[in-house]
Amino acid sequence: MGVDMGELRGTHVPVLLERCLELLAPALDRADDRTTVYVDATLGLAGHAEAVLAAHPRTVLIGLDRDTEALAHARARLDRYADRIHLAHAVYDELPEVLERLGHDRVDGVLFDLGVSSLQLDAPDRGFAYAQDAPLDMRMDQSAGTTAEEVVNGYSHGELARVLRVYGEERFAGRIASAIVRERERHRLTSSARLAELVRESIPAPARRTGGHPAKRTFQALRIEVNRELAALETALPAALDALSVGGRAVVLSYHSLEDRITKQVFAGRARSTGPVDLPVELPGTGPMLRLLSRGAELPGEAEIQANPRAASVRLRAAERIERDGGASTTTRRAVRERPGRVVGTTGPAGAGAPGGSDGARRDMPRPASDGGGTTVQGEGR
Repeated sequence: MGVDMGELRGTHVPVLLERCLELLAPALDRADDRTTVYVDATLGLAGHAEAVLAAHPRTVLIGLDRDTEALAHARARLDRYADRIHLAHAVYDELPEVLERLGHDRVDGVLFDLGVSSLQLDAPDRGFAYAQDAPLDMRMDQSAGTTAEEVVNGYSHGELARVLRVYGEERFAGRIASAIVRERERHRLTSSARLAELVRESIPAPARRTGGHPAKRTFQALRIEVNRELAALETALPAALDALSVGGRAVVLSYHSLEDRITKQVFAGRARSTGPVDLPVELPGTGPMLRLLSRGAELPGEAEIQANPRAASVRLRAAERIERDGGASTTTRRAVRERPGRVVGTTGPAGAGAPGGSDGARRDMPRPASDGGGTTVQGEGR
């Protein structure tokens, strides 16, 4: 994309790096000293990936990212590990195809660091940040897909309000959608600064005085819609868990309650028995597939937030693939967990597994989360 690899755009501090390394280590260092496979499903600027490769010399990286600029920076950063890396221009829901192409039917570790990356946030021409004027793009992959400009100028009032309400958990979604429609009737809306101004004008003054920048929820909602992030996660996370070897581990860093809810549901669905509940023992093949490694979602500590403010809204969940033979029912039916980090509990049952597939804009929209609110952040740390 014409960017000098020496001119890295964005401040890059990997979120919860030490905790991620701690959780992944048992899966990547096997007793038989075999080569292990680690998937970074959201490679970004490769901060987590570089640390994993440095800590585990027998580990091979498969890194996915839809952003070609991020891939170029990551390739340069990981150059000294060139013989142990495979980077793919792909969205994480394409993981099964990437693994098949590379000849891997099992992997040992997977990391999802969700949301927008530092590179995307800090690049003013990408349109992700409400504090900088830029064209309304917001595509993580600038080579394909619908832009935010096309969304705000092409969606009906009802569709806009739905996107802002569901993906942004925006209380004033209808008022903001009305302002956008009025604006585009006069002239096409193309500027991120103008959009941020419209949002601010649409929100009552008392509401503007709390909760950070008034446009953050609208920009987040548009970004999720443009990149179909939640639909991709609903497909990608189950596929990644299915690809784990026994003893393999998955770690997910979420920055919004909708992302965390999907993760929670998928993990919980695979950490339960699928056999009849009234039997004294598990039937073969019906035992849990996963062992949860944390009680609820782990939160960052104060030191982490002070060192990296973009970690403030992160929620970490992790799980390990176990034998699904029913033979370890007394162990797996007790929630045997490792030492957790700081955690936040859940407010009710996790529910059934998240719906699979991503066919259709209406089907893939989850209900607005109610357990923890709409924690949002303009940018994460990968």
